Amino acid sequence: MIDHTGIQVSDIAKSRAFYLQALAPLGYAIRLEFDGAVGFGPAEPGAGEDPGGDFWISSGTPFVPRSHIAFRADDETAVTAFFAAAIAAGGRSNGEPGPRPQYHEGYFAAFVLDPDGYNIEAVHHG
Repeated sequence: MIDHTGIQVSDIAKSRAFYLQALAPLGYAIRLEFDGAVGFGPAEPGAGEDPGGDFWISSGTPFVPRSHIAFRADDETAVTAFFAAAIAAGGRSNGEPGPRPQYHEGYFAAFVLDPDGYNIEAVHHG
């Protein structure tokens, strides 16, 4: 099981604002900040969870090729809310909310490109 992961971003302030808004519908919040790094995780962490969160952004040169990161959503409504929030925060559509039966029955997802072009997904598995 993965405990935490992260990416490097070209503009930490811009990406911080993007992820703060885009991940809010999924129950994420900023959990910890350092100079040049921000940790996001569940706003209501469970026992034993990393106090810094499970998704980090840090200042640096974005990875090439850009990574794909999928965040689990509680339901289809949360996927749709993620997409709207991410677009409002400056993300670019890479796949509007909808079923993706080619992956498996019940797969409902939306995809956005963040400010650096990372493919960010919210998914509900039905």
